[in-house]
Amino acid sequence: MRVIAGKYRSRKLRSLRGLDIRPTADRLRETLFNVLTAGNPEALEGSVWIDLFAGTGAVGIEALSRGAAMVYFVEHSRRAAEVIEGNLASLKITGGTEILQLEVSPAISHLARRGLRADFVFLDPPYQVQNAYSKTLEALAGSEFALNALIIAEHDKRFDPGNIFGDLERTRILQQGDAALSFYQRGGC
Repeated sequence: MRVIAGKYRSRKLRSLRGLDIRPTADRLRETLFNVLTAGNPEALEGSVWIDLFAGTGAVGIEALSRGAAMVYFVEHSRRAAEVIEGNLASLKITGGTEILQLEVSPAISHLARRGLRADFVFLDPPYQVQNAYSKTLEALAGSEFALNALIIAEHDKRFDPGNIFGDLERTRILQQGDAALSFYQRGGC
């Protein structure tokens, strides 16, 4: 696993064996960021990201590599949070990040209480925990910090997380291999 592009391009990232961590594949990550920056390579400059179920931190680190100003990594597993810390340290990333070692629901509440405003929210729960999608997307639909955010859910292509959650609507689905990305925005903007 490696960083695809930007400041940390081609740098390797470490993962964990034996946990339910399935890092977003390099190719899918590349597709995601190509979609987000299509026609505007600076589209991520200064953006704020929330990486839910962060695992190794690969998606958030890719965002930082491409110009994000701040990434909040939410990961409840202590071992996975330590892997994120190690990946950030190996890249010498010392600012613009915060690791929240919390379950996703309390983390969403915590971030909302802080008055945070996210530009992008990425969620990638373990595929076998399908109810985590609806639970998380419902929480994000009711959260002020995700008011104008583009929310992206990675999931198995054979699983449909749903089209509408409160005022969040799926605006696009992109499939690649066995995985898919569903894009959500408020009011389908």
